[in-house]
Amino acid sequence: MKREMSQEMIEALIEAARWAPSAGNIQPWEFVIATDQNVKSNLSHAAYKQKDLEEASIVIVVCADQKRAEQAYGERGKNLFCIQDTAAAVENILLTAVSMGLGSCWIGAFKEDQIRKVINVPPHIKPVALIPVGYPNEATKARERRPLKEIIHKERF
Repeated sequence: MKREMSQEMIEALIEAARWAPSAGNIQPWEFVIATDQNVKSNLSHAAYKQKDLEEASIVIVVCADQKRAEQAYGERGKNLFCIQDTAAAVENILLTAVSMGLGSCWIGAFKEDQIRKVINVPPHIKPVALIPVGYPNEATKARERRPLKEIIHKERF
């Protein structure tokens, strides 16, 4: 995963993210691209030492602008819609990475206060996800999924 990614590739990932749906088209997302090894190491430390963050070519820190969402939708915008919107952006990044032959992972386990310090996050911005992206060292296998009959409910649970 250590191979350098071109600026065009990085921009393609963010371009895909910005086309995600968002409540009222508010687009509350912000993206911090970490390429510096020291920054990636600090992000890894804040994320319980997950090695993928250090080994990746880049790490995308996906953040939600809570103030932007709150101005449009009040508390629900601040605490829910901006999280849903950034989650949609994360999914677009992950799908685009796969289509480009890259490996990536959605990481949500991290100490938010430490991430804030590492990337100097303003108070109204909430770090939501870390996405290490790079060239995979090995082919991965699709993981099992629950059968449809277990997850589909007709009319009621």
